[in-house]
Amino acid sequence: MAKKNLNFEESLAELEQLIERMEQGSLPLEESLKLFERGIQLTRFCQKALKEAEQKVQILLEENGESTLKPFADES
Repeated sequence: MAKKNLNFEESLAELEQLIERMEQGSLPLEESLKLFERGIQLTRFCQKALKEAEQKVQILLEENGESTLKPFADES
C-alpha cells in the first residue's frame, strides 16, 4: 500500500475496496490495523476534497455578498 497521489474518485474506490476486505473478517489483526489506518487517511482526504469542492461551489454562487441559486442549463 504505497502512498501515491490519488484523486477523489481513486481514493473513494480504494476506500470501498478496503471496507470490503475488512468486512470479510478473515484478515489477521496486524493487517486489519494497517487497512484501518489507511482507511482513516483516505476518509480524511475525501472529506477534505468534498469540503474544498463545497467551498468552491459556494464562492461561485455568491453575488454581491448574497447566495443566489442559478438554474442548471443542460449543455447537451
